[in-house]
Amino acid sequence: MNLFHVRELDEYPTSGRRMRILAMAVLAVLIASYEGQIAPVVPLLLEDLDISLSTYGAVSATALVAGAVASVVGGRLTDAVGRVRLIVPLLMATAVCCFLMTTVHSPGQLLAVRAVLSVVDGMAMAGTAPLVRDFSPRMGRAQAFGFWTWGPVGASFLAATVASLTLPLFHDSWRSQFVIMGVVSIVLSVVIAFNIADLSPGLRARIVRSERDAVSRAADHSAPPRARDLFAQRAIWAHVVGISCWLVLYITLTLYGQTMLAESFHLEAARASQVMSAFWVLNILTLIVAGRVSDRLQLRKPLCVAGTAAAAVLAGYLASLIGREDVPHWHIAVTGALIGGAMGCAYGPWMANFSENAEDIDPRLQGTAWGVFSFLTKVMAVLVLLVVPHVVEASGWRAWLFVAVCCMALFVPASLLFRGPWRRPKTAPHPLHTATTEPPAAPARPGATD
Repeated sequence: MNLFHVRELDEYPTSGRRMRILAMAVLAVLIASYEGQIAPVVPLLLEDLDISLSTYGAVSATALVAGAVASVVGGRLTDAVGRVRLIVPLLMATAVCCFLMTTVHSPGQLLAVRAVLSVVDGMAMAGTAPLVRDFSPRMGRAQAFGFWTWGPVGASFLAATVASLTLPLFHDSWRSQFVIMGVVSIVLSVVIAFNIADLSPGLRARIVRSERDAVSRAADHSAPPRARDLFAQRAIWAHVVGISCWLVLYITLTLYGQTMLAESFHLEAARASQVMSAFWVLNILTLIVAGRVSDRLQLRKPLCVAGTAAAAVLAGYLASLIGREDVPHWHIAVTGALIGGAMGCAYGPWMANFSENAEDIDPRLQGTAWGVFSFLTKVMAVLVLLVVPHVVEASGWRAWLFVAVCCMALFVPASLLFRGPWRRPKTAPHPLHTATTEPPAAPARPGATD
């Protein structure tokens, strides 16, 4: 049987079929993200391999450099050959990488396996966000990207929850978690292969306002797409710089969340994972709620800024708790959950705004734009991995959290250069009744903003 009998669609799907494909895209993100989760077992890994936090950071950073380069390559490939042709085979490969992790017994072996996994994940992730954009009209894009974010966020939650439940059953063996990951990857990859689809190049080149009138007009694309058109715009550079700063706190919690909690508040590995689960739960919920609100109002930037400001304040409060005696774990969990909720309010609308700003330049460059985003995510992860151990060793986790808060605050001035309205015009029609499909706008003058 041909697993890819519905490889490309020549007509834009609607209703249930479109939602099923979006669900498969989210599932693909979940797998690619889950297979890279190592934070819940880092304390156990360091002890078993007898390596320091600095050595672990250097090993992981080196692996992520390979993944960052792969993200850019994957982004360009997904624009050239399509999303599905890249995503499904790479998802299958992640299972092999997870099983290889169980054979690791030295820092060198850890580096080799993590580098391969980082390359595979980097290329796969670069195709998932463009796939979500392809099947999400602008009237529902923030909510769709909220679901997309369920992949990396859900993976962190899933990894933390599975670790807290299963580590005691396997006598705190960190290898058990990678066996679980590999099995999950195989099963879900088969499900995705039978249900996912791709748009034809012509359909991918359209700007879709709403599902109702999704196929009314086609754009004229006589000239080939040029990646340099993206970076001739000040708004794109503002997105790139702003989200790079924003990601410092997010990546810190993703890579070092359990380790930070265990060392700062003297929590066991399972209890630290429970606290991080609270962070991810509220983050997942607010991603969808904020996306829904953003779509109904057709506003992106106000929600980005409000969520970012709230997250920075709450993270500063968490930093102030470090060093205090007898802080109950529920207090830490509530604070962490609120941080996750605030970050969720900002992230989904930002993704929609970035997608729309890049789409207005040329819809055919979505893969390239998101490849750059994936590259930035990994570059920031490299920096966090390299810098955190030294800052923590010299000044403690409290100092690093304040550094992350300052970085997140830089997102606010960068948002002033994003394209898009700050408030909804009084005469704007209700989003649910707007239905148009537009060709891409001509590239704006360099430096132009709304």
